[in-house]
Amino acid sequence: MDVVPSMDRSKRPSLHALDVQTLVSDSGVVRYRVNTKEWFVYDKAEDPYWDFPVGLRLERFDPQMKVDAEIQSRYAIYKTEPKLWDLRDSVKAVNLEGEQFECDQLFWDEKAERVYSNGRIKITQKDRVIYGKGFDSNQTLTKYTIKNPEGIFPVKE
Repeated sequence: MDVVPSMDRSKRPSLHALDVQTLVSDSGVVRYRVNTKEWFVYDKAEDPYWDFPVGLRLERFDPQMKVDAEIQSRYAIYKTEPKLWDLRDSVKAVNLEGEQFECDQLFWDEKAERVYSNGRIKITQKDRVIYGKGFDSNQTLTKYTIKNPEGIFPVKE
């Protein structure tokens, strides 16, 4: 008789999917669209998480189903509790005003409705480019603070 070794379910993904485009809802309301080439779900881990080893593109919808924020990266991990996204490697985001945000690592805390980074960030606006180290924003990237800003800032006299 063959004996099958037991598997530690906490270290194995319960889901592995390729070429995924999915909608994520909260309380029956569609909130996000996720596009990724590869997705692992570790829901039996001590701290459950989703892993996106080759990155993702995430779109957030407002109540009228319009995209109000868009983020992409080459790697991402989502910790299902505390609902925290950790996006890394060539992170790019765009807000409703068309401002582009670029950095190496960006965190999105869904519960606090906050997006932030402790590293270098580049923000391309219509009339200027701002660089800084450290960044804090609401989750739609429309109200933000740049810690330690750098760049040329036009001043009206």
